Amino acid sequence: GWTWKQQSATQTTAKRATKDSVFRDLFENPEYLLQLYQALHPEDKITSKDDIGTVTIKNVLLNQMYNDLGFTVGKESPKLMILLEAQSTWTINVLVRIMLYLAESLQEYIVKHNLNVFSTKKIILPYPELYVIYTGKRESRPECLSLAEEFFPGSAPYFDLTVRMIYDGREGDIISQYIAFTRVFDEQVAIYGRTRKAVLETIRICEDRNILREYFKSRQKEVVSILMTLFDQEYAVERYGDEKLAQGKIEGKIETAQAMKKKGFQDKLIAEILEVSVDVVHQWLANSSSSSPQLN
Repeated sequence: GWTWKQQSATQTTAKRATKDSVFRDLFENPEYLLQLYQALHPEDKITSKDDIGTVTIKNVLLNQMYNDLGFTVGKESPKLMILLEAQSTWTINVLVRIMLYLAESLQEYIVKHNLNVFSTKKIILPYPELYVIYTGKRESRPECLSLAEEFFPGSAPYFDLTVRMIYDGREGDIISQYIAFTRVFDEQVAIYGRTRKAVLETIRICEDRNILREYFKSRQKEVVSILMTLFDQEYAVERYGDEKLAQGKIEGKIETAQAMKKKGFQDKLIAEILEVSVDVVHQWLANSSSSSPQLN
């Protein structure tokens, strides 16, 4: 049977969730995160990277369409900056996702700062700013999206949430460079397929065009590692039955775990893809006759 060890380096399949991985790696760096804030607030010449607080970056495990990035800026009157990266598939449900992420971020802020929501004294919350960076192609490009208008049209707007859409960024800023990278990558994959050649060409072209040049120069080895993987979550779902996985059937997950193990998947990766603990994977592999293992 085919195994990943038999695949040559030049034919290695590039990770399908490529762009969101680079997004995470890029904006975990305080220097680039500050540049991101400055791209959104070019009028602010005072804020430094020391003024940027808690940073959380999350992405969906099995459906890696999104990255959620949240961080605070300032101390006395802080902002809560939340950005959602939406890749090529457009859905208005980004509004719901960013609403939920905002609620989660505010809860984390309240806990971290020991704020008492039951106190008679009004608590001080950071001012939220919500953005979606959309890297795909779309004819209709609204400047903002409104939760009330999209989901509750015609009703009195007792509750609303407005998100600013970003499609290109300003020329030369970190947002425009990131979006330019995603487009170069898509072009190279169209030419070379999901291969190491496409990854190396993407990095070369970006450096030549001054697209995230310093990032790629300083992190080339890590970036190549990020962009290259044989068995990412999306591949596994496609190959081993997304219908069974989506329905969450235990039997389907057991069969999938066994098939993945035979193909050389590591137990930890199997656990991440099937969204269970490593102990459960061990149980499934050790006792395939078990019909009702416990999820942890």
